[in-house]
Amino acid sequence: MKFLAISLIVHAPDPVTGAHTSVTERLREVVDNAVLAEQLGFDGFGVGERHERPFLSSAPPVVLSHIAALTSTIRLFTAVTTLSLLDPVRAFEDYSTLDHLSGGRLELMIGKGNGAAQAKLFSVTADDQWERNREGYELFRRLWREDHVTWSGAYRPALDGAEALPRPLQKPVRVWHGSATSKESVELAALYGDPLFSANVTNPVEPYAELVAHYRERWAHHGHDPADALVGAGSAGFHAARRSQDAVEAYRPVFEARQRMFAAHGVAPVFTDLEDAIERSSALIGSPQQIIDKVHRYHRRLGHEVMHVQADADGLPKAAHRASLELLHSDIAPVLRKEIPSRPFPEARQP
Repeated sequence: MKFLAISLIVHAPDPVTGAHTSVTERLREVVDNAVLAEQLGFDGFGVGERHERPFLSSAPPVVLSHIAALTSTIRLFTAVTTLSLLDPVRAFEDYSTLDHLSGGRLELMIGKGNGAAQAKLFSVTADDQWERNREGYELFRRLWREDHVTWSGAYRPALDGAEALPRPLQKPVRVWHGSATSKESVELAALYGDPLFSANVTNPVEPYAELVAHYRERWAHHGHDPADALVGAGSAGFHAARRSQDAVEAYRPVFEARQRMFAAHGVAPVFTDLEDAIERSSALIGSPQQIIDKVHRYHRRLGHEVMHVQADADGLPKAAHRASLELLHSDIAPVLRKEIPSRPFPEARQP
């Protein structure tokens, strides 16, 4: 099993204390968390892309470039690059540059994105977002593989023998397809033989397991070796402590604050209370052995080799969050790395 720490760079009052950091402090905190993730032994660090409140993650290549300068081995993920909103040529130029600056540590995760505000900002509609994502990816992947591209589509000007620079260090970079419940993303991943990353956050495991099963079915349909399919999965929260009671009680204020936020926005909660979420969601709250057992339970449904946990404290005291991450890498990760084999990530190259 491989482990990622991921941040969507939420910029909002602390859900428990109400304290609110500045934009500068919040961005620096994310960079510091990435450095810590490498020190603790995480395999990757991911930065999301959102273009609306309460997120500050509108420019992941900028944030990841800064992280690249302060780290040397950890893989750098996007989570996700919203190709439905972006010019694929411009996105390629940004990420190919980052690929060089990071020594070939880039891992791209793409998706259509979500949210009414960002769709309005980029003039994307519910009717065309999937087609934009598909068309954008088809051009994007050609740019990584071909020195000169001739192409035409519906959503950007045509190319005639176009050269996009710099040419990448990784030939080509690996692209994951992030999906919550959309079969469109799954079909695109299976068609091109790309790995899938299941969000696995909002609901119980069943809809995500169904989607992963569909991915494997379509993977085989498109003629790929079933043994080569690669799946990652998210988690809805993480806090580990030596005693399960301590982990649960420390996380309870975070969970209850989140429930109040849902209620304030008119969103019906999926899980009735923290105990229900621990039982039926992907949240990993408890002792090391309880978390190991739960990851195994999800792995039996999803067959995933990679999982992510929240990089940010998310309402927990920072010292408690760090202690929890340290426990992950001292008591949990070594067991799961041994018991759930995973294929190696590419090694970093000297920039």
